[in-house]
Amino acid sequence: MMEKRICGRKYFIVTAVLLLCLCTVPAYALWPFTAVSDDGTSISYEVYGKGDPALVFIHGWSCDARYWRAQVPYFEKKYKVVTVDLAGHGHSGSGRSRYTMKAFGEDVAAVVKATDAHKVILVGHSMGGIVIAEAARLMPDRVLGLIGVDTLQNIEYPLTREELEKMMAPLKQDFQAGCRAFVQSMMLPSKDPRLSEWIVADMSAARPDTALSAMNEMMALYISGDAARLFDAVRLPVVCVNADLWPGNPEANRRHMLSHEVITIKGADHFLMMNRPNEFNPALEKAVKKITGTGKP
Repeated sequence: MMEKRICGRKYFIVTAVLLLCLCTVPAYALWPFTAVSDDGTSISYEVYGKGDPALVFIHGWSCDARYWRAQVPYFEKKYKVVTVDLAGHGHSGSGRSRYTMKAFGEDVAAVVKATDAHKVILVGHSMGGIVIAEAARLMPDRVLGLIGVDTLQNIEYPLTREELEKMMAPLKQDFQAGCRAFVQSMMLPSKDPRLSEWIVADMSAARPDTALSAMNEMMALYISGDAARLFDAVRLPVVCVNADLWPGNPEANRRHMLSHEVITIKGADHFLMMNRPNEFNPALEKAVKKITGTGKP
């Protein structure tokens, strides 16, 4: 009986020591971080790897940080990689009445400051192209350059309010059905139909109020011409890794950007970072090196 008590005591002590050791492991090793944007909204982000500069990845309309999961393993070997859920998306707060590009830029700036990254390259997909420009305007001393992903084809695009209303009408009438059709129009026949369906289903499950507000706020910048004027104020190099799905106007872009280059992946669609990662990742790395000046001339 005495031996059993001693053995039981030893087991208790060993278990307690192990639990104390486990409790010393920082919680953030397993969970995302949060930063607080200017309006108090909680912004979720994740950090991988180490290195300088940090690459900060910003998703597009009705997407979230998961859309970069094919890039994280590739780039975390050389760089600090930060993925962000903008307000109203993913795991971030969603209490805003308007989802403006400026407010999204504040989300990104809050994350960059929270990571204490002093040299960053901002990477933005689709709507994220405008968002990273707004973010760069808020922290010019930290940002080395901007990389657009299938975005910024023509920042002088002559959009009218009537054209925008026509585009948004199906989304307002039946968001899920309208969003499915809208997303499918940006896709090509895929070798992985399950991925394509996942993207369509995921984006069409977004909160309609957030999605409609963000779409209206983004496209209104083209109606007013503020999209182009935004880049007049952001004196940074811009490199885009784009599909050849839509025509671009690099001459128009260069009228407003410090510099503008395009790397084109032929035969790709709007979600090239997901369905063409073997081609996209090296192209994105080339864009990073163009901005840092470490690539071959």
